[in-house]
Amino acid sequence: MIRQPAVAGKFYSADPEQLREELSRMIPREEPAKAIGVVAPHAGYVYSGGAAGKVYAAVEVPDAVIVLGPNHTGMGAAAALAPSGEWLTPLGPVPVNDRLSQLIMKYAPLVREDSAAHRFEHSLEVQVPFLQYRNPQVSIAALCLSLPDFDSISRVGTGIAHAIAEYGSEVLIVASSDMTHYQSAAEAKAKDELALERLANMDPEGLLRVCRDKDISMCGVIPATAMLVAAKTLGATSSRLICYTNSGEVNGDLKAVVAYAAITVS
Repeated sequence: MIRQPAVAGKFYSADPEQLREELSRMIPREEPAKAIGVVAPHAGYVYSGGAAGKVYAAVEVPDAVIVLGPNHTGMGAAAALAPSGEWLTPLGPVPVNDRLSQLIMKYAPLVREDSAAHRFEHSLEVQVPFLQYRNPQVSIAALCLSLPDFDSISRVGTGIAHAIAEYGSEVLIVASSDMTHYQSAAEAKAKDELALERLANMDPEGLLRVCRDKDISMCGVIPATAMLVAAKTLGATSSRLICYTNSGEVNGDLKAVVAYAAITVS
């Protein structure tokens, strides 16, 4: 599969030089640390790129990355793995890591190769230029998730951990998610603090539960839950909130914001 960019020129610049300049502004210069996973937002770069840039600056980006995103389109399988091939961005192609992808299917039987879920999905695509910029040699395994319950999410997360263990080299897990949508900044912050507390406590089942019980519109709660399960299985013990912000900080509208969090897990 040659996965064509669906939101270049919309969520981020389609011009390679402009995109590089944009990324260089958004990713601060600092000493990165090893991490097992991150949560990174996926809105247009003008809104969430600063938060995403901070989390990508904070961690080492190895040659292999698993990107987990929600399914906004409703197309494809519930646990859809991007087929072999490459993802194109204005910065050039990023290869699919076939060995890592095959290991994920080996250990997570719910996962299916499915290009339909990925064709128009922006949540994974917007992460790829950040990964390319931080490591031009990066390869990815990309999963689009719309699983119904904690049991199925946990099985996929555990399978990802086993796949990484057999892979034998460093792998970063990126969970793509925005936080509360279209509420006031104050309401969003109050709700998101409940979800962020579960993330801080490394509680994947609690994260899923609180988002559903309290109607927290964290669109990537399923990817974040799966990432936490995988990270804990691999030995992660802590998470760190790098940045929390919202769209109102850019456009001035604090009455109906989309909120963004950037988190490292290690």
